[in-house]
Amino acid sequence: MTDSGTGETSKPRRRRRSREETEADLLAAARTLLARDGVLAGVNLREIATEAGVNHGQIYQYYGTRQALLRAAAADLVERQAGDRDDHWGQPFTERRLAMFRHRLDEPELVKLEALLALDGDDDFSPLPRLAQTLQSLERDKTDGSLPSDADGVAAHVMTSAAQMGYAIFREAYARDTGIPLEELDARAAQAFTLMLAGLAAPPPQETPDA
Repeated sequence: MTDSGTGETSKPRRRRRSREETEADLLAAARTLLARDGVLAGVNLREIATEAGVNHGQIYQYYGTRQALLRAAAADLVERQAGDRDDHWGQPFTERRLAMFRHRLDEPELVKLEALLALDGDDDFSPLPRLAQTLQSLERDKTDGSLPSDADGVAAHVMTSAAQMGYAIFREAYARDTGIPLEELDARAAQAFTLMLAGLAAPPPQETPDA
């Protein structure tokens, strides 16, 4: 189609996206740039808008701050991945935590993003998503013997999460300093983590009466 009198071909008008579609495009663009550049390179909001094909001002309209957008991107990625891991909730404590350890190794950029949000003092960031479901699983662990009945399940969850996160963040530096190939170090770290879990899952030693 041409504009009358000019001979120029007019561009077809783009369908206006809904707010939900625009937000989804912004989150997808943030994930793309994080995967491409890494979280430590910084995330430029204008670059995200360009990647998503939306007006720069819409980021502030929908999210308010860069921090809020990054938090939303992290939460969106966690939720997308959670759907693929829903069957792990029925696993015993040790198997469940090992599965999360492997997942952390597969998603190092997400782990770094979560760490940066925490270090930035973001009060709205949650390092323990789906906590209610986790607490239910921990109670079941104590009932079925996967954890001792008197175990502090919350502390066990927090400390094993901290171990997973810490190793995922520093693993490449650990491999460089120790001279151990990364794949080998991951395997050895997984074995050590398994022993840590076994210690948490073991019943407390029985006190023997004095002879």
